[in-house]
Amino acid sequence: MSEEPPFAYGAEAPPATALIRCCPEDFQVVEELPFSLSGEGEHVWLLLCKRNTNTVWLARRLARIAGVRSVDVGYAGLKDRHALTTQWFSVHLGRKKEPNWAAELETEAVQVVKIIRHPRKLRRGALKENRFRLTLRRLQGDREVVLRRLVQIKAEGVPNYFGPQRFGREGQNLEQADQWFAGGRPPKDRYLRGLLLSAARAFLFNQVLAERVRAAHWNQPLPGEALILDGSRGFFLAETIDETLQARVRCFDCHPSGPLWGRGSLPTLGITRAFEEKVLADFGLWRKGLEEGGLKQERRSLRLMAADLEWSFPADDSLRLCFRLPAGAYATTMLREVVGAQEAIGLSSP
Repeated sequence: MSEEPPFAYGAEAPPATALIRCCPEDFQVVEELPFSLSGEGEHVWLLLCKRNTNTVWLARRLARIAGVRSVDVGYAGLKDRHALTTQWFSVHLGRKKEPNWAAELETEAVQVVKIIRHPRKLRRGALKENRFRLTLRRLQGDREVVLRRLVQIKAEGVPNYFGPQRFGREGQNLEQADQWFAGGRPPKDRYLRGLLLSAARAFLFNQVLAERVRAAHWNQPLPGEALILDGSRGFFLAETIDETLQARVRCFDCHPSGPLWGRGSLPTLGITRAFEEKVLADFGLWRKGLEEGGLKQERRSLRLMAADLEWSFPADDSLRLCFRLPAGAYATTMLREVVGAQEAIGLSSP
């Protein structure tokens, strides 16, 4: 169900391959918040560096250490387990005595980087961006094509697909969502229910984006477009497209967007709305399931820009990439336009 979406730069996969995640240090991620923390309040915010550690497992461990409910622990999003990630968590302590976090938490897998107080809980999606430092090994193929792709991606961006990790191993989240929407019982677990809704919503978005990639206008505005402002979730409607709007899209001030399905009508008009309705016409049960799940219509940029993209070749068979992506974007989505990256997990390290 979660088949490979089309590529933006060439009909086929890039003519180069490499291994990713040969070790956790090859996939490094650092979260950046969009605001400053006050230093006071009932919530303790911890910046933790974790290695080969699951986000949900670590959040539950924080709850056990603090003696609070799992719901009292916040984090902005799930981070790759097989990686070295520096991630924020919040714990609502109230008047409880604060644990000795370093003594309770620190192991070879988890290190406490910073502790600070704040009045509010860390909510899902409350990030400015993620900084990535990736090292790909056993690089094989045409290096000149790889370089040309990187130059093109830096200048023009890539389609902002949701990555396959959103859909679960071998698309299992989508299969469970399909069974639920077809009349099965909704999951009792709140977390799993949200995971399935999120996967189904992402799948529908990817369908619209994939068709716009095939039609070669994923990065160009159409009449009736909902243009999303760069770095924002806000958008405005463009009933007609003039040179001024074209220029704003070319300079990345705003981007074409696609639907994150939920209750309410599509905000798009004319050609754009007809296009989206046609692509999603066969997914009536899924659209209904998302609406009944309580989600509302939202928009997501069709185009992803990798800020401060830099590259180097530290060895003959290695490629290192450094870049920043906005919250909710996937490094693997950018990477797939550069090389065919195979996960090295379970393979022998170089």
